[in-house]
Amino acid sequence: MPAIRPITLAAAIAGLATAAWAQDPAARPVIAVMSAFPPEWVGLQAELQDARSQTINGVEFITGQLAGKDVVLFLSGVSMVNAAMTTQLALDRFDIGAIVFSGIAGGVDPSLNIGDVVVAGQWGPYLETIMARETEGRFAIPGFLESPFPNYGMIFTSETTVASDRGEPEDRFWFPVDQGLLEVARGVAAKTDLAACNGDNACLSQPPQIVIGGNGVSGSAFVDNAGLREWIFGTFQAQVVDMESAAVAQVAWANQVPFIAFRSLSDLAGGGEGENEMGVFMSLAATNSAEVVKLFVEALPE
Repeated sequence: MPAIRPITLAAAIAGLATAAWAQDPAARPVIAVMSAFPPEWVGLQAELQDARSQTINGVEFITGQLAGKDVVLFLSGVSMVNAAMTTQLALDRFDIGAIVFSGIAGGVDPSLNIGDVVVAGQWGPYLETIMARETEGRFAIPGFLESPFPNYGMIFTSETTVASDRGEPEDRFWFPVDQGLLEVARGVAAKTDLAACNGDNACLSQPPQIVIGGNGVSGSAFVDNAGLREWIFGTFQAQVVDMESAAVAQVAWANQVPFIAFRSLSDLAGGGEGENEMGVFMSLAATNSAEVVKLFVEALPE
């Protein structure tokens, strides 16, 4: 007999409350607005109207109105596994019409600078890898495996097999964002100026910009290495690297829910001249990302 998972009274009540909220005939689909960790969603919560909080499986979900739109705010948690888990949890419990990610990231494109906001057109999990054997100074993967990308030492990136209602499971690396959402972001970018100084009056050397399109990659590693940064840029033509977006993009793709991510550069992933810059510019980057997301949500059609 399979093991029966005990359900606490509190969990049962939370589940009933969530189900009742989701099944309310007057309720409309909500926009899921996600962030990785607390500094990234403080600004979003500050402008949330009619906020109501509930906790499901240890994750706090806050429903309300942001810029006149029905939303549910929650934290993904840092890392690919946390991001995938919380995204699916939200999709299972709420009627979500679109997923919007707001957060910070590391810049890997040499043409970009700290404070810039990147809205990539597609995301890939670059650390889905084969760790190759070294023989006589050369790394090679087994003959029954394959990698579509150049390796970085023993690291060979591989594709992921993903199941969905589209048909048979599919091998793929890139997960696209929704093109309609991307066009809305493009319109917002054309008329938005970003902050260049943080709360301590530490300012960027040049005004930040919003970059629409291109590639982003994600993996469960904080990157602060110049060589790895160069490989990521050269191999995937990526503008940005983070630890969650590709996981959310994959879950959204599998569930056929529109997705987009706004990532503001808090550091250069090892490309700077001194110590990693995240400690200085994280607040500025998080503020810029949240500000663009608020304007984006406001610009979305009803």
